[in-house]
Amino acid sequence: MENGVSAGAIEGARWHKSRRSGGNGNCVEVARLSGGQVAMRNSRYPEGPALVYTREEIEAFLGGVKDGEFDFTLS
Repeated sequence: MENGVSAGAIEGARWHKSRRSGGNGNCVEVARLSGGQVAMRNSRYPEGPALVYTREEIEAFLGGVKDGEFDFTLS
């Protein structure tokens, strides 16, 4: 799966959003794909482009989030 593919073209994707998401479309949605990849899309543009990451990339990112490495983006 390539980055930038239309999210609507990813067959069988079950998109999930955080319970912390508000009702105004301020959410990123994720879907686990066959082969262990993870796709992300902007919930405001559900047919728009999706970014696709490997399991290892997602593990590294989530580890950084949990460690507070990206908190600077909210300051």
